[in-house]
Amino acid sequence: MLSRRQFVRTLTTGAAALSLPAITPTFAAEEPKQQPKKRIIDMHTHIGRYVDPTKTLTPEALVEWMDEHGIEKSVVLPLTSPESTTFLQLTDTALAAAKAHPDRLIAFCSIDPRTIVKLPDLVKIIRDWKEQGARGFGEHKVGLDFDDPLMMRVYEACEEVGLPLLFHIDNVRGKDVPGLKRLENALLTFPKLDFIGHGPGWWASISGGLTQKDLRGYPKGKVQPGGAIDRLMDKYHNIYGDLSAGSGNNAIARDLEFGRRFLIRRQDRIVFGTDYLAPGQYVPQFELFEKLELPKDVEQKIYDLNACKLLSLC
Repeated sequence: MLSRRQFVRTLTTGAAALSLPAITPTFAAEEPKQQPKKRIIDMHTHIGRYVDPTKTLTPEALVEWMDEHGIEKSVVLPLTSPESTTFLQLTDTALAAAKAHPDRLIAFCSIDPRTIVKLPDLVKIIRDWKEQGARGFGEHKVGLDFDDPLMMRVYEACEEVGLPLLFHIDNVRGKDVPGLKRLENALLTFPKLDFIGHGPGWWASISGGLTQKDLRGYPKGKVQPGGAIDRLMDKYHNIYGDLSAGSGNNAIARDLEFGRRFLIRRQDRIVFGTDYLAPGQYVPQFELFEKLELPKDVEQKIYDLNACKLLSLC
């Protein structure tokens, strides 16, 4: 019998050595360095049904979609006016969703201005919602002129309670004229209320030279000088823009060069939003931001810092 030393020598010499496979040291592969995730607050989502009765977006499905797209928190907006949606979405539902997902969902509150309540009662209602966790009012999407006395009463109540208001403008809901004179009347009357603009009428107003018809659609082509948004942001400190929906995407994508300069110029007044409201919905904002390649500090303000300040989250 071979000794241990003889056995080892036999394996490492002669023909036996030829039959042994080479032994190569192996090391665990170095894990790729992951880029830090962006912190995103989505200022504009809805839950429940919107128009299609077969499509319901639950709070859980919304959170799952947020995870897929790297969104840390989302604002859930009620819709309480008959012109705003086929299926009303109530404040209590938004509050319940935020309570069930306190680290992910943020509730807003809303009431139709035509509800028959006096101003003190309206203040009491909105204040109660704020005490339950509402961080803002909206989506304010009502079939009245933007500065109708009933609308102005809502703005007065929100200013007194201390909640920002997210509004929709077009030719049917929150009605205004080219140049947004009715919105300007509200901004001037309620300087302590932060207004957050959204909708075709608002985002069409990034450009000058508009007709009344332009306030209901998605105008194409190069942005013309004299847009109401720049004028109002120059003049009033309490107006912001919500980049959600097709209208927000179109305002920037229609003229990417202008749109990029606009976002950099107004970096302290713009918040990220999607208007995600139904399972399977396409959201163009993610691709838009990849194309824009904004400076990181500007991008982060739009993605979350501005919303964080507006909603008193930081």
